[in-house]
Amino acid sequence: MKEFLFAHEDVRDIQKELMLKISDVVKKSENLIAHAPTGLGKTAAALGPCLKYALDNDLTIFFLTSRHTQHKIAIDTLSKIKKKHDKDFRAVSIIGKKGLCLQAGVQKLFTNEFNDYCRRMREDHLCEFFESIKKKDKLSLEAKSVLESLKKIDPLTTDTVLDVCTTFGVCPYEITLLLAKDARIIIGDYYYLFNPDIRNLFLKKIGKELKDIIIIIDEGHNIPARVKDLFTARLSNVMLKRAISEAKKFKYTEVQDVLIQIENILLRWARMEDDERYIKQKEFLDEVNQIQDYQEIISDFDLVSDAIREKQKQSYIGSVLSFLQAWIGSDDGFTRILSKKSGFKDEIITLSYRCLDPSLSTRPVIKEAHSTILMSGTLTPTSMYKELLGFEDVEEETYKSPFPEKNKLNIIIPKTTTKYTLRSQKQFTDIAQILATIINTVPGNSAIFFPSYYLRDEIYKYFNDACKKTIFVERAALSKTEKQELLENFKGYKKTGAVLLGVVSGSFGEGIDLPGDYLKAVVIVGLPLLKPDLESKALIEYYDEKFGKGWDYGYLFPAFNKTIQSAGRCIRSEQDKGVVIFLDERYIWPNYFRCFPPSWSIKTTMLYERMIKEFFEKHEN
Repeated sequence: MKEFLFAHEDVRDIQKELMLKISDVVKKSENLIAHAPTGLGKTAAALGPCLKYALDNDLTIFFLTSRHTQHKIAIDTLSKIKKKHDKDFRAVSIIGKKGLCLQAGVQKLFTNEFNDYCRRMREDHLCEFFESIKKKDKLSLEAKSVLESLKKIDPLTTDTVLDVCTTFGVCPYEITLLLAKDARIIIGDYYYLFNPDIRNLFLKKIGKELKDIIIIIDEGHNIPARVKDLFTARLSNVMLKRAISEAKKFKYTEVQDVLIQIENILLRWARMEDDERYIKQKEFLDEVNQIQDYQEIISDFDLVSDAIREKQKQSYIGSVLSFLQAWIGSDDGFTRILSKKSGFKDEIITLSYRCLDPSLSTRPVIKEAHSTILMSGTLTPTSMYKELLGFEDVEEETYKSPFPEKNKLNIIIPKTTTKYTLRSQKQFTDIAQILATIINTVPGNSAIFFPSYYLRDEIYKYFNDACKKTIFVERAALSKTEKQELLENFKGYKKTGAVLLGVVSGSFGEGIDLPGDYLKAVVIVGLPLLKPDLESKALIEYYDEKFGKGWDYGYLFPAFNKTIQSAGRCIRSEQDKGVVIFLDERYIWPNYFRCFPPSWSIKTTMLYERMIKEFFEKHEN
């Protein structure tokens, strides 16, 4: 596979098929959406042919991924390509700017707060690490030494950049930008290209243009939600209380009074009977203009937040300012919602400006770039991603799993449901009993994924007594270290067997590998459908009007893809053997069953205990 700069010795037939397609697409300056299941080797299959074309035609590759673990996989793959094919090129891994900052305490800041803090520190010449990069508009001796050191290291990881820059006392982000100028491949998060402000500044600093860039998007099923989040802004009574306290602390009396009156608007609106309602742009503008001219407030908050950041790293008034600026944006592809819910202490009231249409950001990037390769193990139907992201000239391919289907048993148990209108303690008891029977039958470790923490906790009350194995329970917002420790402890039970209770959208529903004997079964309880709130209603209506597929694109397909992601934790290699169980009667309904990948063999049964036993007895012999 020399013509594709393939990193490994052996290539699977399906992998070769994908490489041929990517090579053809890139040569024609077109695009590809590739549904390529787990284990196919997408990273090596994409990087090889794209790198060959980029080297031959002086282009740059952006490998975009939201997972830091994928940075290392990409870097290691490129290192193997260098050695195997004797190629000379530079690859740079870049994480978020905040993650590359050496200033103490910045990791506690929200992204917007950090960006404002960083800007002020640079403009006021207060950051010693930034100041150390240049002396009289020329690279400093320290910066030159760092660059020379890093250019000799292969593979070059972000951790290495941080270590070397810390030693020399220079800004890791600025050093990474200098390295990126000469890089053939840049590995980073989605926002480096899909946030317009970040993209324009980043590309300008590294001297590159979109038309000369090949984009490879890993885990592409995440893109619609991630891009929508990038363009969503929120204002809550909690934010306003903190901003009011901040104004009082620094004696900005007039600003404090304005903030109190804005808070009163939210409190007054929240007296509504319903938990949420749509708010028009003009409604909020008219209310705020009665306090003071809207643009004058923005100007005042801008000056005050800058002044506060000279005394402390963050400014809550600056966060309120960011929302006020976002609120005057377009209505096209957005919705505006006021919502209230019970918090830990008090009621939380939130006014949000929510993006519904990711193509507002992705379409112009895809159109201008040389080629875009969107790939994931859950990109079905590919037509949905084509329309949601605004692809025009694009080929759509669906590849089969490279693993033998006989190694996996897919079962639907159509007895219970987590459907909202049918939830009851009886349902929770029945679900718990079925789960306990499954887990007690599986000879090894299992994982159960629930639609929400609430359902997980309700069912756990009954499951705990019926399950004979050790139970690990995922907590919300686990740190990287806590997540790794839990997994290592869980893996230690592979012989006697344990069960991990997680949530589809939690820490373990996606992005973890438990190969071999570490995981024998995965159970998906219910369907992680969006809460039937105003945002999901707005999504359905918007996609219905735009594509005629509101229910599918705005509600059903995104939820179903989450279940497929969680199911994918089970079979991670050709040698793995396991059972994947879908526990909800809705999975056999035609409208839901059609969402399963066409290549899957799925059995519907109530004799699940016997089938599980027979499957593992067969594969033990």
